[in-house]
Amino acid sequence: MTDQTPGTVTITLDGTNKSSTIKLLEGTIGPAVADIRKLYADLGIFTYDPGYGGTAACESKITYIDGDEGVLLHRGYPIEQLAMNSSFLEVAHLLLNGELPNAAEKHDFDMGVMRHTMLHEQIRSIYQGFRRDAHPMAVMCGVVGALSAFYHDSLDVNNPDHRRISAFRLIAKVPTIAAWAYKYTIGQPFMYPRNDLGYAENFLYMMNAVPAEPYHVNPVLARAMDRIMILHADHEQNASTATVRLSGSTGANPFACIAAGIASLWGPAHGGANEAVLKMLAEIGHVDNVKPFLDQVKDKNSHSRLMGFGHRVYKNFDPRAKILQATCHEVLAELGIKNDPLLDLAMELEKIALHDEYFIARKLYPNVDFYSGIILKAMGIPTSMFTALFAVSRTVGWISQWKEMMEDPSQRIGRPRQIYTGAAQRDYVAIDQRA
Repeated sequence: MTDQTPGTVTITLDGTNKSSTIKLLEGTIGPAVADIRKLYADLGIFTYDPGYGGTAACESKITYIDGDEGVLLHRGYPIEQLAMNSSFLEVAHLLLNGELPNAAEKHDFDMGVMRHTMLHEQIRSIYQGFRRDAHPMAVMCGVVGALSAFYHDSLDVNNPDHRRISAFRLIAKVPTIAAWAYKYTIGQPFMYPRNDLGYAENFLYMMNAVPAEPYHVNPVLARAMDRIMILHADHEQNASTATVRLSGSTGANPFACIAAGIASLWGPAHGGANEAVLKMLAEIGHVDNVKPFLDQVKDKNSHSRLMGFGHRVYKNFDPRAKILQATCHEVLAELGIKNDPLLDLAMELEKIALHDEYFIARKLYPNVDFYSGIILKAMGIPTSMFTALFAVSRTVGWISQWKEMMEDPSQRIGRPRQIYTGAAQRDYVAIDQRA
């Protein structure tokens, strides 16, 4: 945060002689922020902001979003440049350490991650405690949280070396945990990670390979998965990231904090959005039903919703979606998919919505969830794994945000306020005297 401020705001409490002069703080880019920390001391009032949509809860150097202009920057680098030129682990280094690595740094970082891909062998037994039909996200919440029971040597959140090794372990092990969750639900043997493969390539191997025969990862699919992971790596102070930061503010260990983030991500309004796209397509059923469905969406009296279009933050377009649009067509061409009814339906929906004045006027363009859902479906990944894959990608952002918070000398335990609307103080009445 810069030392210079663009000015102050003075708030006067009507009917009193109390006032508060609030400094405006200025970041590198973006709107100024009112520093209200002394507001209660000066005026005896709190602010009210449900959902924290207008409140900056932290200072961060990691990710910047301009939703009006469709801008997403990681440490200053546009997401378009990173997605087209970087690898996921290179972006992970950037998010964690602030700079893109040189060749030697990248080698050391990659090795630092890959040497931690295996899970403690006793963790295998944890999976046996879940039902076979357990949702992969339920399994991930449990197993990631349990990591703190196995890695006692890195739980001191105030130790920089412990934070570093925990970051490596989480980035490395979460893909293994997710892939094993999938294998467990379908009754196949767990596949151990292969450190000779790239990060995304290794994840696809653990998801799809079996011991009975060799499995070779398609490089086009591996690159598409790597790109999906980059585009989901971090997205500023969203619900799950805020959950990780709030949990971390108590001093909880990083494994518990990331497990909390996974639980938050599981919500259908957050990480489950691409799964909701596939559900919507299944309900439409056929390309002939697309136009009638869109007519229902336009009807304000209808409850039909167009999933995968528009975004709460991006009011113009989602820059990630433009990248995945091209990737989507690359994957479909590589796989030679021409007669999949669901994918045909999705392409028809995209075509109509992109040329329909109703959606154009409202800037309801396809978002990252629309295209990622189609890509993952084409790659044969079941919808139950969509949010789990999101968690694999976002772990990098979560641990980067957690690490930044722990290194911030001004950080303190999170304590949101409230407007209390319950009963006023009253006296206890014995049960035989109550009406």
